[in-house]
Amino acid sequence: MSEPTTLATLRPAAVLVPVYRDAEGELRLVLVRRSNFGVHGGQLAFPGGKHDPTDASLLHTALREAEEEVHLPSSAIQVLTELPIISTITTGYQVAPFLARITRPEVWRWLEREVEEVLEVRVADLANPANHATEHWQLDGWPRPMPISFIRIGEHKLWGLSYRIVRPLLPRLLAGEWAV
Repeated sequence: MSEPTTLATLRPAAVLVPVYRDAEGELRLVLVRRSNFGVHGGQLAFPGGKHDPTDASLLHTALREAEEEVHLPSSAIQVLTELPIISTITTGYQVAPFLARITRPEVWRWLEREVEEVLEVRVADLANPANHATEHWQLDGWPRPMPISFIRIGEHKLWGLSYRIVRPLLPRLLAGEWAV
């Protein structure tokens, strides 16, 4: 059995939380669906990953990962704010999310070994209470089923760390806290 994770042993990571307005003026959040491998296989997430020793900062980590995963260059990104740091529950990371207004590329391209698809989701749909639910799930390594809250996005469910980033962010985006 592995040692319990403490705040002192959490590994640093960062994600970019990309937003933009579409041609109709709708605010959209960009998510990726992870490829079907690894501990997060098939899950919805933001572009991001662990901090490398060569990264100058956690912001650099988020920007590097966005370029690697979805070919979004830093020239297309304007960071609006750093959101509160969130610790993962099971994988031992302390994640710094950075909210950023992006210039959407004409066509999304992505690193296929890590990303299955890019989703551009209307913030209004994410905020719609009809898309929110909680179910009891039994995941590998869990001693018993636990309640998991999530947002339905088509056939997918946004849950876990990404859900914990999005949930408090939605009312702030809808209130126009940042010029997007």
